[in-house]
Amino acid sequence: MTASGLKFFTTPPHACSYLDNKQAITLFADPEAVMSNPLYNQLSSYGFRRSGNYIYKPQCLQCQACISVRIPVHHFEQNRQQKRVWHKNQDLRVHRIKAGYYQHHYDLYAHYIRSRHSDGDMYPPSVAQYLSFLFSDWSDTHLYEFWLEDRLVAVATCDTLKNGLSAVYTFYDARLEKRSIGTYAILWQIEHIKQIGLDYLYLGYWVDGSPKMAYKKNFFPLEALIDQVWRPLPNDK
Repeated sequence: MTASGLKFFTTPPHACSYLDNKQAITLFADPEAVMSNPLYNQLSSYGFRRSGNYIYKPQCLQCQACISVRIPVHHFEQNRQQKRVWHKNQDLRVHRIKAGYYQHHYDLYAHYIRSRHSDGDMYPPSVAQYLSFLFSDWSDTHLYEFWLEDRLVAVATCDTLKNGLSAVYTFYDARLEKRSIGTYAILWQIEHIKQIGLDYLYLGYWVDGSPKMAYKKNFFPLEALIDQVWRPLPNDK
């Protein structure tokens, strides 16, 4: 099946997760359709994202604030602050493992949600929600563990696409705030993508005016999908 053969459905308007006093509408690929990683690749190029087995993108009637963004890794250069974060975390070890449920991963995830997102729709955390959010039956998904000696401090969930990695979600030990592990995880993924010969790190949606999404503007150059064409996002956007 190709994207042109899929059916799509929209949700009723609901409260926006990113902008106050806004209503959002989400476009979903038919959940009954047979999905595959090649089809997911095709939909990703059109700005769709994965949440569990569901493929979606914002389709709001009067707001276009959600913009798909990706980092062209071979053109990326660390700024001064990112260089400090990079050097500060060189004592971390990273392991790539097959996607699946691991209790120590979930324990870290639950602590992260309680510490950093207790006001969001992912709170309170549960095993069922964790599994349905991060994993799917058909995606090429791997987990990247970040270890400080014998302590798990972060896990990045990534889908492998034909031209890069899609950063599904990263959670980390919020008690290590001075390390900026969330930033380091992105920097590490950029370097990893270079090493494996791919081109892009897909970061999902940047939302102008949303503090939750502001960190993505720190990674430049950044490409945005505008009018179905990937083009550089101006640094003053």
